[in-house]
Amino acid sequence: MEPITHLDPSELVGLSREERRRRRRATLKYRTAHATRERIRVEAFNVSFAELRKLLPTLPPDKKLSKIEILKLAICYIAYLNHVLETP
Repeated sequence: MEPITHLDPSELVGLSREERRRRRRATLKYRTAHATRERIRVEAFNVSFAELRKLLPTLPPDKKLSKIEILKLAICYIAYLNHVLETP
């Protein structure tokens, strides 16, 4: 089956809301745009993790950390900094 590249509005008449949505999502233009948006979102997510990683102290400093390790370390580091601020 070849991908749908465009939709004629007359083809959507009489279809349920869900079926119209399904057909729109089947178009090549929609899927390409969605993939592009997702790539941009994931890249922004990864850049944010990299920036957070740079702020966290680890030994060795260039140690590769997973995203969950970065989050857990950030939580511990923030708790430590709060403790330092609260201690007279």
